[in-house]
Amino acid sequence: MKYVLIIGDGMSDDAIPELGGKTPLEYLDLPHMGVLAGSEVGQCQTVPAGVPAGSDTAILNIFGNDPRDCYTGRSVLEAAGVDVTL
Repeated sequence: MKYVLIIGDGMSDDAIPELGGKTPLEYLDLPHMGVLAGSEVGQCQTVPAGVPAGSDTAILNIFGNDPRDCYTGRSVLEAAGVDVTL
């Protein structure tokens, strides 16, 4: 079985007058997004209790890493993203 996980982190935005009063996401032509969203939609708590809510802690948790054990701050993740060896 195959899964597609769409993590909508940072997808919310303000309406832009140049886009006809739509947000960038509303303006995009995404014909298959509706099909994917209509297949199965759910919600989950992506940040464990007692952990600061943020995209960094949420992504760690979504991919199976408990941020209570492994999160030391955003800087380590940012460094890894640009191939900096620590």
